[in-house]
Amino acid sequence: MNKLEQESTSSDLIGASKSVRIAHQLEEEIRSGGLGNGTPLASENELVKRFSVSRNTVRKSLEILCRKGLITTRRGIGSFVTFGGQTIDDRSGWSVALSSGDTELATRVLRLARGGMDLNDVPDLTDTDFLIVDRLRFRVKTGQGVSLERSRVAWRPGFSEILENGLENGSLTETLRLRGLSVDGGKEWARVLPALSAADAAVMGREKGEPMLRLCRLTRSADGATLEYVESILDPDLFGLQMEF
Repeated sequence: MNKLEQESTSSDLIGASKSVRIAHQLEEEIRSGGLGNGTPLASENELVKRFSVSRNTVRKSLEILCRKGLITTRRGIGSFVTFGGQTIDDRSGWSVALSSGDTELATRVLRLARGGMDLNDVPDLTDTDFLIVDRLRFRVKTGQGVSLERSRVAWRPGFSEILENGLENGSLTETLRLRGLSVDGGKEWARVLPALSAADAAVMGREKGEPMLRLCRLTRSADGATLEYVESILDPDLFGLQMEF
């Protein structure tokens, strides 16, 4: 039995390629806490020696871990663990949010109303009437906000009951899905927000002027109509943008 077989003997991996089995082994080490958030992963040369495989096989394994949001690879520097024990999935497909295992997060709806578009840097839209949903994700222990999300959903018949009854299980995605609305396409963009405003800092319980990550997304439904525009202000220590190409 070679090194790879010794370190990856799960019956679920019978017949799997070497790169998949190596990725599985490293994933177990990351999720078990053996490799903590921010920890450098062994170099490609070290992994080649450890598993007795080619460099190409190792690189394929690292690509698998990157797609899962478990590591990030910086050319010329190496790979680093980006998983801290809990993955926050906003079900949008554009962000991977990572929180340390000892951090409990909760969500609070700050605003649920009907109104016009009151956000800046918005693409040219013909819609003028929206369902407004502002939400804060925060650390339960300290109350400090880690994300401030402002969603504007093009108003549709039947939305009045959302104002009366609230979101389904606190989820806007679930609320829209139950009304037959889902994302068919759209666009997204990101930039660094160099300084958190005083107003947003007060809402998030953070210091004015803190640098944050700002992500924006415009989605459309299958009929091409505007579905949602959302602006998210995120703690850069917990959130990152992952793209595949």
